[in-house]
Amino acid sequence: MMTAMRRGAGAMAALGLLAGCLVGPDYERPATSMPAKWTGLDGTPVKSSPQAGAPEVESWWIQFRDPILTGLIQRANSANLSLAQAQAVVRQARAARVIAASGLYPSVDLGASGTRSRTASPVSGPSTGNFFQAGFDAAWEIDVFGGLRRGVEAAQAQIESAYFNREATRTLIDAEVATTYFVLRGAQRQLEVARKNLEAQEQTLKVIQDKFNAGFVALLDLANAKVQVGQTASQIPAYDALLRTSIYAISVLLGQEPSALLEELLPVQGFPVLPGQIPVGLPSDLLRRRPDLRKAEADLHAATANVGVAVAGQYPTFSLTGSIGQQSSTLSTLLKRASNVWSFGPAATLPLFAGGKLEATVEQAEAITEQALIGYRAAVLTALQDVETALVNFTREQERRESLAEASVAGQQAVTSALDLYGAGRTDFLNVLTAQAQLYATQSSLAQSEANIGMDLVALYKALGGGWIVTEGSEGGHSP
Repeated sequence: MMTAMRRGAGAMAALGLLAGCLVGPDYERPATSMPAKWTGLDGTPVKSSPQAGAPEVESWWIQFRDPILTGLIQRANSANLSLAQAQAVVRQARAARVIAASGLYPSVDLGASGTRSRTASPVSGPSTGNFFQAGFDAAWEIDVFGGLRRGVEAAQAQIESAYFNREATRTLIDAEVATTYFVLRGAQRQLEVARKNLEAQEQTLKVIQDKFNAGFVALLDLANAKVQVGQTASQIPAYDALLRTSIYAISVLLGQEPSALLEELLPVQGFPVLPGQIPVGLPSDLLRRRPDLRKAEADLHAATANVGVAVAGQYPTFSLTGSIGQQSSTLSTLLKRASNVWSFGPAATLPLFAGGKLEATVEQAEAITEQALIGYRAAVLTALQDVETALVNFTREQERRESLAEASVAGQQAVTSALDLYGAGRTDFLNVLTAQAQLYATQSSLAQSEANIGMDLVALYKALGGGWIVTEGSEGGHSP
C-alpha cells in the first residue's frame, strides 16, 4: 500500500509541475488619454476659487464649517441602508472568492454505511447478509491550464468591484445629504424673504385700503395691491413644503423615518461657509481617486480573467482520486487489518464535442470583456464631464450671485424711492407695485443662488471622487 501511495504522490508531483501555465489573456490596465488640465480653471475672479493644487476631498464636508452638516454626513455613513446593502455585497464577493479558491485544493470526504440485503441463487437458494464500510474519499483537480486560478483572479477582481461600488455609493450618499441640506437651508432663506416681503406688501395694502376708504385712490390700486399680496402669500406654502420634504429626504438617507429629524432641522440656520480655495488636482488623478472608475476597471479585470476560465474549458482536465477505509460483512471485523481497502489513480477528461458550446462560451466571455472596456472608457468621459460641468456651474453661479446681490440693494432703494414719491403724489401706484415685485423676485433669486453655489460645490467634490480614503489596494478606506 505504501509503495502505491508513493507512486501516487509521484504522479501528483508530475501533474503539479504541469500546473504552471495560464491560458487566456493577462489583464493590463487600459491606456487612457486624459487632458493635461481642466478648462474650467480659467482665472475667473470669484470668492471661492478652484485651484490646480492637490485636492483634499477625503472629508470635504468639514471645509463648510457646519457642525450640523458634518454630523448628518457622519450619521449617514453609519446608518444609510443603501450603504449597508453595498457592504453586504462586499461580504458576498469575499465569500465567492473563498468558494472559487477551494477548487485549487483537494476535497476529502468521510463516509460510512451499513446495508443488509437478501440475494437469490438457483443453486444454494436465498441468502441474507450484511455489508459495512467506512473510510475517506479524496479528489483533486490539477489546474494544469489555469482555469481555476483564472476563476480566483476573477473573484478577487469582483471583491474590488464590490468594494469600490460601496465607496461610490458612499460618495453618492454624502453628496446627496449635503445637496439636500443646501436645499433645506435655501428653502428656509426663501421663506424668510417671502415673509419679509409679504409683511412689507401687507403694510402697503393697509395704506392703500385706508386711502381707498377715504376716497383718495381708485379701486384699481386697491385690487392690484391685493393681487400682489396674494401672489407673495401663495409662495410660502410651497417653500414650507420644500423645507419639510428636504428634512424627510435627509431622514431617510440617515436610515430613519421621514419625520425623525423635523425637530432637529426645522430651526433656521444660515448657509454653511464656503472655503476660499478648492484644489481640484489634475484630470489624470480621477483614474485613481474616483471609486466608480476603479469599479469599472475592476469589472474589466474580472471579465478578462473569465475569458481565461472559458478558454481553459476547451482543454483536458486532470484529476487524482483515491480512497482508503475498511469493508466487512460484520461490525466486529470492520476495524481489523484484513478489512483495509484502498484505491488511487489519476483521471483525465478531454472534451470532444459539445455542439459549439465551448467556442461560444469563449466568444461570450470576450464580448463581455469588450463591453466592460467600453463601459470603462465611457465612465472616464463621464467623470471628466462631471468635473468640468461642476467647475463652470460653480464659478458662473458665484458671478450670478454677485449681480443679484447688487440688484437686491438697488431694488431696496427703488422700493423706498417709489413709496416716497407715491406718498408725495409724484408717481402712480403701479411703480410701487413694480418696485416691490422686482425686489421680491431679486431677493428670492439671490437666496436660491446662494443655495445653488453650495450645491454646485458639493457636485464638484462628488465629481472629484470625494468622500473616501484613496488607497492603492482595495481594502482601505472607511470599512464599516
